[in-house]
Amino acid sequence: MTEEQTLCDAACLSKNTKGRLTEIKKCDLRTDFQRDRDRILHSNSFRRLKHKAQVFLFPSGDHYRTRLTHTLEVSQIARTIGRALRLNEDLIEAIALGHDLGHTPFGHEGERVLNELSSSGFKHYKQSLRVVDHIDKLNLTYEVRNGILTHTNQIADTKEGYVVRLADVIAYINHDIDDSIRAGVLSEEDIPSDISNVLGHSKSERITTLVNSIVKNGVYDIRMDDHIKEAHDKLHKFMFQSVYTNPVCKSEEVKVKGLLGTLFYYFYENFDKVMTEQYKELAYNFSKEAAVCDYVAGMTDSYAINIFEELFIPKGWNG
Repeated sequence: MTEEQTLCDAACLSKNTKGRLTEIKKCDLRTDFQRDRDRILHSNSFRRLKHKAQVFLFPSGDHYRTRLTHTLEVSQIARTIGRALRLNEDLIEAIALGHDLGHTPFGHEGERVLNELSSSGFKHYKQSLRVVDHIDKLNLTYEVRNGILTHTNQIADTKEGYVVRLADVIAYINHDIDDSIRAGVLSEEDIPSDISNVLGHSKSERITTLVNSIVKNGVYDIRMDDHIKEAHDKLHKFMFQSVYTNPVCKSEEVKVKGLLGTLFYYFYENFDKVMTEQYKELAYNFSKEAAVCDYVAGMTDSYAINIFEELFIPKGWNG
């Protein structure tokens, strides 16, 4: 069945896209938004998300979230909301899969470091758009690019983009609670009762409450009920106090500034000698500093550490 037959009036139809930076021949089987999803899924930057931290750096267990699993959880929650509201799931999925492509190694601490190092600042949502436009050169539609850019603190031009923005917050708060319980940083009982009594007493209950609240308000007023949002905002504040700024959780992050800063200045000072043609082209089109920022931001946690050791840690003599 076609999008016109299945989607609501507020949905963004692929035939109404504002187009790509460079127009291409239409696909016989897939809509433009399906093609965007596939381009993101097959990109280098998407695969690297599996080795980028979400909250905990280098957790010893296999079950902690990475930036990749976070992305998949955002996509699942956003598609659930989108399907219930009869929005365009293909557009939603493309935005969700691409929203964090510009995230740095070492989570938000890496983002803060690059924001200090770059004279023009650094925001991961802007970098995500830069990745799809200039680094991986995915040539996505306007609607997907707009949803990626606005997923943190702006209003998207489509209902689908706004759904992803809400799903992002729902996903990370709840899976970060799950990971924090797994790490022994907090327990379910630590969450204040005035929050749990409204949202629920488990990850599943909380997500169900939040999603149902959004869906209940309908496609023309995509938001949580006031009392649900109030409880969710309290939960967000609780997590900042208990986990995101917890000195026990964040003790290793103080080393990130030295590591990324050292790499940043090394690649800047030795740019012509060590950079590939791709990044030399970026420097030519933008600036050397921007290209170095692109390179460092694209690193996985493990690659950043390995390249730092290779460049700056003395090796034993094998003679």
